[in-house]
Amino acid sequence: MEKNCFLLDGAMGTSLWAKAEKQLPVWRYNTECPEIVSELHREYIEAGSDYIFTNTFSANRDNVAKSGYSVAEVVKKGVELAKKAAEGTNTKVVLDIGPLSELLEPYGDLEEEDAIEIYEEQIGAGAEMEPDVILFETFMDKEMLRIAVSVAERYNVPIWCSMSFDQHGRTMMGNSVKDMIDTLSEFKVEAVGLNCSLGPDLAVPVIAQFKEYTDLPLIFKPNAGKNTIKDGKVITEFSVETFVEDAVASLEHGVKYLGGCCGSSPEYIKAMKEKLN
Repeated sequence: MEKNCFLLDGAMGTSLWAKAEKQLPVWRYNTECPEIVSELHREYIEAGSDYIFTNTFSANRDNVAKSGYSVAEVVKKGVELAKKAAEGTNTKVVLDIGPLSELLEPYGDLEEEDAIEIYEEQIGAGAEMEPDVILFETFMDKEMLRIAVSVAERYNVPIWCSMSFDQHGRTMMGNSVKDMIDTLSEFKVEAVGLNCSLGPDLAVPVIAQFKEYTDLPLIFKPNAGKNTIKDGKVITEFSVETFVEDAVASLEHGVKYLGGCCGSSPEYIKAMKEKLN
């Protein structure tokens, strides 16, 4: 019998910063503190995650270039850590790819050819490690999403796409839910949804818009509200109980993949698991 809802994991960046003795660019923990990345993956699996995301969101040339590491080294290590943590379980591994920090022309200086090349390097290295899914998340520009997905389609790996909206259903670049769905219509994408930027209370009305434009399974991974790190602990706007109550309400709108973004933790995923049971 097919499950109605699969649990994703929670935050990577804020969780690693809370665990680590020093704050580094998040991708850098793959090579410099791999043990805490592995530990976090295991904690999410134990909490009930059916899918865990690799620590590769920002592991692209723009960020890695001056570090002394190669993009391939960082990305492959990220997938390796997740796959090792998932060994002996039914948990799937998702190659996590984020947007580039530079804006595409005409809003910025990034040319499409350069963006393609950057994504070829990052996605190619990850795909070589045979993840179960390639996910594009926190995308706010439909053109950058189009470029990234076009590169991923070269590999025989399922593709998911998750975008970041404000409470009115617009991205930072002014793209609507419909704009993003229309952009993806030419590709073979298996799930779409939203993550980051909003807490679950404000994100639920936005995910509800998706069903007007697509029949694809939906992804819902909101923030735990505004959050800060103090004395090695993530202080969040939403309590675990409030977050879970609001997040689970998204299931009424066709959400199939449920997790948390910034500020959430294994504790949040465990509470979701208990709520769903």
